[in-house]
Amino acid sequence: MQRRFIIFFISVMENKTYTIKDIARMAGVSAGTVDRVLHQRGNVSESKRRQVQKVLDEIDYQPNVFAIGLAAKRPYRFVCLIPAHKEQDYWQAVTRGINRASTEFNPFNVGVEYLYYDHADQASYQACCRQLLDDPADGVLIAPNFQEDTWKLTAALDQKQIPYVLIDVNIERTHSIGYIGQNSHVSGYIAAKMLLRSLEPGDEVALFLSGNRSCASEVQMQRRLEGFMSYLEEHRLKVAVHEVVMQPDSDEANLHTLDEFFAAHPEAVRGVVFNSRVYQVASYLRLRGRKMKGMVGYDLLERNIDFLQSGEVDWLIGQRPALQGYCGVTALCHHVVFKKPVPEKQYMPIDILMKENVEYRWMLDN
Repeated sequence: MQRRFIIFFISVMENKTYTIKDIARMAGVSAGTVDRVLHQRGNVSESKRRQVQKVLDEIDYQPNVFAIGLAAKRPYRFVCLIPAHKEQDYWQAVTRGINRASTEFNPFNVGVEYLYYDHADQASYQACCRQLLDDPADGVLIAPNFQEDTWKLTAALDQKQIPYVLIDVNIERTHSIGYIGQNSHVSGYIAAKMLLRSLEPGDEVALFLSGNRSCASEVQMQRRLEGFMSYLEEHRLKVAVHEVVMQPDSDEANLHTLDEFFAAHPEAVRGVVFNSRVYQVASYLRLRGRKMKGMVGYDLLERNIDFLQSGEVDWLIGQRPALQGYCGVTALCHHVVFKKPVPEKQYMPIDILMKENVEYRWMLDN
């Protein structure tokens, strides 16, 4: 038997409480019709839907989300598809935000589970996508990678009518209920603007990449790189730009790569690392006693912050990963549980940290 709510809507303008029966009487329809319109289920004719909506607009209704959640008998299961990670990695902050939201929405019968994939391993990503589709959830939070595979996954979710939210990277041509993260192209543009604003004759620029430009697992890096290069083109800067491919987990290989690079390009005195591992380049600079005129990195990892404070890194661009995770689960709850609209895009601020303001970083994800 479907459960009804005695107190369900509040008119903000009149400070008056309306029941479903009140709305049905005002719209000239049955209480069951109002219930179906509010919860977006069942068959309702367009004319009756408009009648109900007209009344809802007139009373400026706000759903009583606490009543909705407490009255829900069935549990809601959300699955978060994100990269596997280590202690103090970027994705650990994302899971911290997810867990905070999960705790807040637990009283509304919301449960959150994780599926972890290897960031650089396409087979791992594909396996997680298959597992997700074999065991359908009520909603999915996706940190997407491998664009073609993401399109296949989201098309299957669309077919199953399972809502999903994208975080960190926005993959176009999907039907996600929302994207939460930075504008990657703009952040790359800003990185170039900071790094090149005091460019001197003869200066060369090093772009430290994780994989080459066409690497399928580096969608985020590619978009930041596009933004960086668009700044050069827009301002018609004539500067030598070199690409250096770094390894995520091989200090020895990176040491050899960087030794060779700087020996061949001693004028490469400005650099940008397009992922969260600027500490790799910074530790090399410290080891070799080198100092660059400018170094930009991403993400407020403790290792990155240490090098920011000691001077090997000049700027860090933050993107509030914990807030992304929190807002992602919140968006799913609003859409699935509370039937509330969700913004199509929630862009995270592009936070710029320097040695002088890094001590205030604790405020950024709160």
